[in-house]
Amino acid sequence: MVKVLYEVTSSFPVEERFGLFSQIRRAGVSVPVNIAEGAARKGKKEFIQFLHIALGSLTELDTLILLSSDLNFITKEKSILLINELDTIGKLIYGLIRKLESK
Repeated sequence: MVKVLYEVTSSFPVEERFGLFSQIRRAGVSVPVNIAEGAARKGKKEFIQFLHIALGSLTELDTLILLSSDLNFITKEKSILLINELDTIGKLIYGLIRKLESK
């Protein structure tokens, strides 16, 4: 997903380099980084906390993608594809949280 987000944002207007461009990239990188950091923690509770942070970044990405579409930086079709992928990733993370909480 991070690679796709980098590709999508590379066509954003130059004046967005410090706006939506960088926010999307940071939020996109935040998801796998928080999952990895949480997995490296000693306790299950901490891992779950980092998974929730990753979910927060997914929600942020969802909003940023919708804004990018509204501003015509990306097509409506591309935004739908990206949001569907975010939904899939979110379901996987929620599933992992439920599994960890049931142990």
